[in-house]
Amino acid sequence: MATFDEKFQQWSQGTLAEALEKNGERRERFESTSGIPMDRIYGPARGEYPENLGLPGDYPFTRGIQPTMYRGRFWTMRQYAGFGTAEESNERYRYLLEQGTTGLSVAFDLPTQMGRDSDHELAHGEVGKVGVAIDSIEDMEILLKDIPLDKVTTSMTINATASIMLAFYLVVAERHGVPWDKVGGTIQNDVLKEYIARGTYVYPPTASMRIATDIFAFCAEQVPRWNTISISGYHIREAGSTAVQEVAFTLADGIAYVQGAIDAGLDVDDFAGRLSFFFNVHNNFFEEIAKYRAARRLWAKIMKERFGAKSERSMMMRFHSQTAGSSLTAQQPINNVVRVALQALAAVCGGTQSLHTNSYDEALGLPTQDAVGVALRTQQVIAYESGAADSIDPMAGSYYIENLTDEIERRAVEYIDTIDKLGGAVAAIEHGFQQQEIQQAAYNYQRAVESKDQIVVGVNRFTAETETPTDVLRIDASIENKQRAGLATLRSTRDDQAWSKALAAVTETARGTGNLMPVIIDAVRASATLGEISDAMRGVFGEFDAPVFI
Repeated sequence: MATFDEKFQQWSQGTLAEALEKNGERRERFESTSGIPMDRIYGPARGEYPENLGLPGDYPFTRGIQPTMYRGRFWTMRQYAGFGTAEESNERYRYLLEQGTTGLSVAFDLPTQMGRDSDHELAHGEVGKVGVAIDSIEDMEILLKDIPLDKVTTSMTINATASIMLAFYLVVAERHGVPWDKVGGTIQNDVLKEYIARGTYVYPPTASMRIATDIFAFCAEQVPRWNTISISGYHIREAGSTAVQEVAFTLADGIAYVQGAIDAGLDVDDFAGRLSFFFNVHNNFFEEIAKYRAARRLWAKIMKERFGAKSERSMMMRFHSQTAGSSLTAQQPINNVVRVALQALAAVCGGTQSLHTNSYDEALGLPTQDAVGVALRTQQVIAYESGAADSIDPMAGSYYIENLTDEIERRAVEYIDTIDKLGGAVAAIEHGFQQQEIQQAAYNYQRAVESKDQIVVGVNRFTAETETPTDVLRIDASIENKQRAGLATLRSTRDDQAWSKALAAVTETARGTGNLMPVIIDAVRASATLGEISDAMRGVFGEFDAPVFI
């Protein structure tokens, strides 16, 4: 086993030198406020250097996937936003870009997530409430008005209807003259976690897996800068899982997607480099840092050893992180500013590629513009003032951090082995394994809060007799009528023959084995709505009826 100095010399002359020649760093010299030089990376002064740590940009990527990490450039600062109409959300996006956010992150309302147009009876009362309502290509056009699609990356938190939202986005780019190979962004497209933890599924798992892998294949050829899936542990954690369960169940889903794509005839190195992940950042500062390091290392091993990936890019876990919505409290909401700051710092110390910071008022309602501003400034303070971004993997070598990293990886492997024995993630979901494990973890945590073994400041200790009033964003109920009127206008002015032919092609392709993305895009061009395209596939695939586990 080589020493750190030996590894460092090899890394400096190879991986690092290539990266510096290509991109350089943010500045020539990094130093502390006392003028102490800050090295790129630190390691043990003597003795053997563990193989499972590696160095930044090198397998197994425990210490980061890029050789220079934040010394090269900061993580992408995203703010998850979307509410009411496309016009209102577009106004918020342009405000965020003016304030220095470097990527958009779109929240959709429940009808959009469930494949229902705003005038569907099941959409009544939900239009625009927890995100923006997008029914048609015209809504997406408004949502993206004055947004440079070849310069700004967009993340869309959408799953069951991800193929349709991607089609809307690409057709808008097409209308604006932006080639698809210049468009960058991410769709969540992770339906498996919907069955586990969140519930916004439409089709049965087999059909959902087909749609997901169709997107992989289409984007590999047509939209090479698009991340075709964001395999999400965030919602698994929000449902009550532990940090270990978040890693294990997320990576088990990732294994299922990779295997599904391979079974569909794709070569692992043709698509794996565009896979991305989405993790929670919870309150236990050190455990969260260790969680990211363990997840990166474990995924690299899975891709290399299980799937035989040859490209190092296929082994890199690139991930977005978001501070924990479930940790925010309606009581003493200003305390949430502190929670979010600690969580964001953990994500940075753990090496995230992209970060969203929640607003302090989100336990009360959708975030107000002032609260969103504070959330973004939190990231900027960490980036520009804290020094946390000046040295790579700053917590490495801590006895505590390295032990936590190893233990999280070991326990996650045990879970993945159990899921493998059940037949993989899809079969385990059908058995209710992940769901029941999360339910038990959530129950245990709630019992700990109720017994005060787990203190939540302002909730079960250090409470206040009166609460300081906090402004809450209210969504105008008239939005639903506005969306209905827009749909009526669209349906009365479109070419019915082209629309009917395009929807028939979606149905026919769903019955066969062809890739669904081209016909969905054609349907969008013909002004078919979200609900109409979803229904064309519902007619073939059916809907998933979730079993009840007691």
